[in-house]
Amino acid sequence: MALSTTSQSLINRALPQERLLRFATMAFLVLAGSALIAIAGQVKVPMWPVPTTLQTLAIFTIAAAYGRNLAIATLLAYLAEGAMGLPVFTNGGGLGYFAASATTGYLVGFVIAAAITGWAADHGFSRKPFALFGFNLAGTTIIILIGALWIAFHPAYGVEKAWIWGVGPFMISDVIKAALAAALVPAIWSLFARRSKGSA
Repeated sequence: MALSTTSQSLINRALPQERLLRFATMAFLVLAGSALIAIAGQVKVPMWPVPTTLQTLAIFTIAAAYGRNLAIATLLAYLAEGAMGLPVFTNGGGLGYFAASATTGYLVGFVIAAAITGWAADHGFSRKPFALFGFNLAGTTIIILIGALWIAFHPAYGVEKAWIWGVGPFMISDVIKAALAAALVPAIWSLFARRSKGSA
């Protein structure tokens, strides 16, 4: 779960230097981040033919703040919590959920998207909203692509539902959420910069 010492993420800047306290803080951030993702998954925005949630907004924001390694650890913790039966997914939890649910592909895509945006944060792009939006958009594309492929090849759903359920409803809403996340973390960086100047 260790962060790279060269990470330029927002959280890496704020983590304590003492080793034990640093790891304890990181463990807390993983649990807090996974809880936020679970809560965001329960916030449903009505859309046709399926509702959308605020999960990708939470995931991109967390990844941009945490950096790659901590973001991946957070998403893996979220998936592990769901696999253990905790109702952290949008429609429940448990090992059986992964085989039966139409959303399993999106869960896999979440991890990859978090890694992309987290990598961008490690390299200083979380200060640049337009660049960060580009990385978030790449992650959004991967989430939708893997999610749609899972639905298309799932015996209970098929190709037609992959477009109707898996792509169409999310093309606009997920781009908006990617943009909101790309604006939020750079705004927090700006607040830090202003406070630093004010205390100088």
